[in-house]
Amino acid sequence: MTKGRPFMSSVQFQQTINCPVVCAGVGVHSGERARIVMKPAKSGTGIRFRRTDIKDRDNEVMARGDHVSEVQLGTTLRNEAGVSVATVEHLLAACAGVGVDNLLIEIDGPEVPIMDGSSAVYCELLLSAGLRRQTALRNRIRILEDVEVTDGVKVARLSPSDDNFLSIHAKIEFDSRAIGTQQMSLRLSPGMFARDIAFARTFGFAKDVEKLQAMGLARGGSLDNAVVLDGDDIMNPEGLRTSDEFIRHKILDAIGDLMLAGAPIAGVYEARQPGHALNNKLVCALLDNPSAWCWETDEAEIAPAVSAARV
Repeated sequence: MTKGRPFMSSVQFQQTINCPVVCAGVGVHSGERARIVMKPAKSGTGIRFRRTDIKDRDNEVMARGDHVSEVQLGTTLRNEAGVSVATVEHLLAACAGVGVDNLLIEIDGPEVPIMDGSSAVYCELLLSAGLRRQTALRNRIRILEDVEVTDGVKVARLSPSDDNFLSIHAKIEFDSRAIGTQQMSLRLSPGMFARDIAFARTFGFAKDVEKLQAMGLARGGSLDNAVVLDGDDIMNPEGLRTSDEFIRHKILDAIGDLMLAGAPIAGVYEARQPGHALNNKLVCALLDNPSAWCWETDEAEIAPAVSAARV
């Protein structure tokens, strides 16, 4: 296949990357530098993190909803041995957005590098490696019944759809005039994420920085890796990449968090004031309700293709 272009067809096969790719950067919360090597993985592997700086116990952490241990300003995964990887959502969103099902991510520190605060670098790395179609069919999670969670005024819901891709409808409201009320609807179809969502950066308020740092968070945050607001003003000299960058980033986070369900979701995601805690609550509610979803593949569609290939 052509390097740098994802394979997509009516029949969906699992994908990995053609070759390893490397990057390094600082963790937005820990402030610690880490190096990542993303490597091809066999069909059925899923997305796995391996902490190469830890040798004395199980150092592999599955990207799965039941391994989520923290959801405060980011998503942290932890295995039974207590080994964790923090701020995984932007990298997972890139995997979901370009269609990578199986990947081994070696990391030599506690937190995934924030890079520029978006998923753009991770998208570029995955696509530069080239995506390789594997022989196993891709599973989808088909939503059969509504699943809804709330947290005060915050609401998130998954609903059935006839589409094989995830449709997203999200809305946010902030007092800052720089954000105000923003909403967006889109469909996670091939190419959409890299084009319309990956560039959107994480954001926060200057007034919260001191409090967050006292809590051990935001130690690596800067104007280079986040949009920072001072009341109604944007502090970044370059300004915003789009006027609705804030809702785009919330959708980016949701795509990364929903990947922890274990497979692409065929259904509709709707949310008001979404965040990592709400998204994880929704994933857990879905997985705890087996009547609300089922596994689905395109096996019915593959027989003619196999027959044709043998002619």
